[in-house]
Amino acid sequence: MKIEVLKELGFEMIVEGKGEVFHGYACDLLSEVMGRAKPDTVWFTVQSHINIIAVAVITGIRAIVLCNGHDYDEGTIERSKKEGISLFKTELNTFEAIKKLCNVMQDEIQG
Repeated sequence: MKIEVLKELGFEMIVEGKGEVFHGYACDLLSEVMGRAKPDTVWFTVQSHINIIAVAVITGIRAIVLCNGHDYDEGTIERSKKEGISLFKTELNTFEAIKKLCNVMQDEIQG
């Protein structure tokens, strides 16, 4: 799925990155994300500090959606631009945000 679809779903794009996403992951514990997230994933979290970009680079995560109306730190935004990681944010909680994405993905699968 093209990363731009996240914007079409109403998630606010903060940084435009590159690539496509084929998996999703939701977690706020960075070590868990590093151990379990797959490459080409969109990651849903409430973490906004610069370390999330390092985790994304290590794992191959292509996009991060910050939930619950939180804002990214300026350092996080600047680092994501350098690394090519897309950043989005939403007022939705993690469950609602993922549900929105799953509905679109299910429609794509059913064609």
